[in-house]
Amino acid sequence: MEWSDEAIVLSVRPLGETSVILEALTRNFGRHAGLVRGGVSRKRRGLLQPGNTLRVTWRARLPEHLGSFSVEPHRARAGEMMDTREALTGLNAFSGVASAVLPEREPHGSVFEAGEILLDAIAADTFPHWGPLFVRWEMGLLEALGFGLDLSRCAATASTENLRYVSPKSGRAVSGEAGAPYRGRLLALPGFLLGSQNAEPTPDEIVGGLRLTGYFLLERVLRPHGSELPVARTRLSEFAARESA
Repeated sequence: MEWSDEAIVLSVRPLGETSVILEALTRNFGRHAGLVRGGVSRKRRGLLQPGNTLRVTWRARLPEHLGSFSVEPHRARAGEMMDTREALTGLNAFSGVASAVLPEREPHGSVFEAGEILLDAIAADTFPHWGPLFVRWEMGLLEALGFGLDLSRCAATASTENLRYVSPKSGRAVSGEAGAPYRGRLLALPGFLLGSQNAEPTPDEIVGGLRLTGYFLLERVLRPHGSELPVARTRLSEFAARESA
């Protein structure tokens, strides 16, 4: 069996003296692992850095086997993301979340494509620019996994005006008026997730967005399987909170 695709490197771990296991997010075949022979060589180490996009070919005798990857460079961005602490924080959070929540070998092309946009932004810009993109990527991730949030109208009144909160139980938006008596139990809804509202997110809104998506990833995707948010994702939230202080 054989296929070729584009793949974002998520992680690499050694196997034996010269080989590594590459875990990657592919465009058409989902999160996928495979053996890279000679992966510890100087030439291969430069390619096999988290955040880089490769052209890969996977081969195995049977579909259920681990198989092996041959790899070629496509988009090298890892070096740019390792230049600053904030970019490295974003990269680690991206890799940690993708590895933790995406089912193995289940295709999610939209998650891959949005991930490419996010990683390019992390490599090229600062946190105030890519922080909202990270939140939107996680929103798309929830949608792809069947846990999308409904932010179109108020769950209580059906109003589309003054949407301020999200119900942690239903994942639906709640207006400021309907949610006021219960605001201590609701999650804040950042305006930048509502399209035209507040196109320039504030640091507090980015913090709120990360808290919102982090909550639903944890409660809907991870905890039902006995898992917690990756440490790298928690560090991103902590970094955002420091930026807003």
